[in-house]
Amino acid sequence: MIDLYTFTTPNGRKASVMLEEVELPYNVHKINITKQEQFTPEYIAINPNSKIPAIVDQDTGITVFESGAILIYLAEKTGKLLPTDQKGRFQVLEWLMFQMGGVGPMFGQLNHFKKFASEKIPYAIERYEKETLRIYGVLDKQLADHEFISGDYSIADVATYPWVAVYEMQGLTLDNHPNLKRWVETVQQRPAVQRGMNVP
Repeated sequence: MIDLYTFTTPNGRKASVMLEEVELPYNVHKINITKQEQFTPEYIAINPNSKIPAIVDQDTGITVFESGAILIYLAEKTGKLLPTDQKGRFQVLEWLMFQMGGVGPMFGQLNHFKKFASEKIPYAIERYEKETLRIYGVLDKQLADHEFISGDYSIADVATYPWVAVYEMQGLTLDNHPNLKRWVETVQQRPAVQRGMNVP
């Protein structure tokens, strides 16, 4: 049994989508970051960085924080969504790192400055929107020749989808990125994705 500590963010939804995809039983523990629950001593003992998500695998006693590490752990535990051959594995891992180092931070900053910042700073909004659209272009080009980000459906798709899926909330469109739009529409039809996106 997996204990999942999460909230309603793209990073949190990576873990719940993955758990649904690999069909592992799990308990959900909602960590309400709007109420600073990630800073309780109990949660810091699970994740010293006070971010969500985190998991505790009751079968192995292993605790994992950082969403990318969680996806790798669950893929290796189940033998799903991460190739075992070296070339295929690293093709997936490079796109996972692309999500963690580019998609998440840039899209997250755009969301912050556009939606939540008390002061609207045009420079920041323009900077992060421009970078988000550049990343859309990178993904669109990759998806022109691949059904999914790294060929077969993998943890690279699980990691990236929750961030791209909120494009309308960010006031953006995928009309200029038809391959990315096709991919979003394909991934969102997966029953496991639909279930995972509703957690918690």
